Amino acid sequence: MKEISLYIHIPFCISKCYYCDFTSFSHENHRIHDYISSLLIEMEMYKEKLKDYTIKTIFIGGGTPSSIDGKYIYKLLQFIYENFNTTGLTEITIEANPGTIDKEKVRLYKEAGINRVSMGVQTLDNNLLKSIGRIHTSEDFYRSYELLKGANIENINVDLIFGLPNQTIENVIDSLDKIIQIGVKHISYYGLILEENTKLYNLYRKGSITLPNEDIEREMYHKVTEYLINYGYNHYEISNYSLAGYECKHNLVYWDLEPYLGLGLSSHSYMENKRFFNVSNINNYIKKLKEKDLPIDGEEIINLETEIEEFCILGLRKIKGINKLEFKRRFDEEIENRYEDIINKHINNGLIVNEKGFVKLTKKGLDLSNLVEVDFLK
Repeated sequence: MKEISLYIHIPFCISKCYYCDFTSFSHENHRIHDYISSLLIEMEMYKEKLKDYTIKTIFIGGGTPSSIDGKYIYKLLQFIYENFNTTGLTEITIEANPGTIDKEKVRLYKEAGINRVSMGVQTLDNNLLKSIGRIHTSEDFYRSYELLKGANIENINVDLIFGLPNQTIENVIDSLDKIIQIGVKHISYYGLILEENTKLYNLYRKGSITLPNEDIEREMYHKVTEYLINYGYNHYEISNYSLAGYECKHNLVYWDLEPYLGLGLSSHSYMENKRFFNVSNINNYIKKLKEKDLPIDGEEIINLETEIEEFCILGLRKIKGINKLEFKRRFDEEIENRYEDIINKHINNGLIVNEKGFVKLTKKGLDLSNLVEVDFLK
């Protein structure tokens, strides 16, 4: 039986962070019931299409899924168990913000089969949290973490951001050290991206905030990588680190270019040689599903050339790199036959190595990954 993963989008938040450009809404509680009902209709409409698939992983993202009543999350997962093949299901992740979960929510998550929680911590410096519009504190994180541990949910990820306003390397290492000491199993570490039409972008344009320069950002990234490796974490993707056995299986589906179905507002899917995405307007989403019309807003047929390019670009995000045997199995040719000149060029530039069955980025290549990746687009 074929495998597929599910992404479920919950677009509601308590408040929108200054740097956020995701499809999300704050203070929209009156719409939650209608939205969840629409999600259930969308799932129902995919039953026939997924009858030959077993669900491999589920990721409930947002928004802040933990900001809504836990009974809604429980209801969504129960519907999946009752209507889809879940014999191959190994991982169910929910995104949560510190301070938005309580004992009852954690109980419902556990009963619903959730076995991984990804917490949007960003930093444990309360002043920095305030400067980016986060409404939680470091104390909220510790309380939420203990609630999860108390329910025997051990597989916890913490999202951290570097390059925040007035952030120093000392700030970064201090937060990291505290997170390591309590035994967090997985850490995602992202550079701040200033997106237009966000509050943080506007503050930066006005000169109200200053951000670390690129050299300091790179130093932050490499210091953290070195620090985590010294503490036994496996650096397995450009922005992700885990203790042994705690890699995020759902994200590996994306990076291995395996099929996934996105459910909910603005969700993206990749299956059966097609990419498609849902509408981003919540009223349109609800209206379409009330009319039993799938809320797909666009699609793209993925030809062989595009599939090869995406396989390579996503493969380079993984620290182990592009698996040459998998490339040969999937595309019936050696990677060197197609990309010999590009591989040799970047070996000579010191950006990649071709060894032990993998084509992968060097430390220097990690800093210049975009330059390498663009060359794999023919």
